[in-house]
Amino acid sequence: MTSENTSYTDLLISFPPRPIKSEEDFEKTQVIVDRLLDRGNLTEEEEDYLFVLGMLIHEYEEKQDLVPDIYGVELLKVLIEETNLKQKDLVSIFKTESIVSDILKGKRKLTVEHIQKLGEFFKVSPAVFFPNNPSTRDFLEVA
Repeated sequence: MTSENTSYTDLLISFPPRPIKSEEDFEKTQVIVDRLLDRGNLTEEEEDYLFVLGMLIHEYEEKQDLVPDIYGVELLKVLIEETNLKQKDLVSIFKTESIVSDILKGKRKLTVEHIQKLGEFFKVSPAVFFPNNPSTRDFLEVA
């Protein structure tokens, strides 16, 4: 794949496109894509080949659960850890440290007011605290 005028057939022979089934396959395919992109001006055949590899990468990535659907208390725990906060740092939202503790332990549920204040506190949309699957509503306490 070092020649300036590489034919589509040469590209196929040098690295035959196959469904990506593992992280190793993904990495090998990504190396080829990166090499092509580093070239700059691609021929139409190289662009077509790049398109095929891109489709294979996209298909593989779609099958991966790269971002799990975390919400509610689990999301709150992640945000606390990522921002190096302590329970006492959230008293302004929950009124007492014992409420924070109960929520994190699953003894109490988040309220709509908590979620609104958490969104403001962490500078995220309150919607991120709700599940992708709307039928999962058992994490919310309606006050």
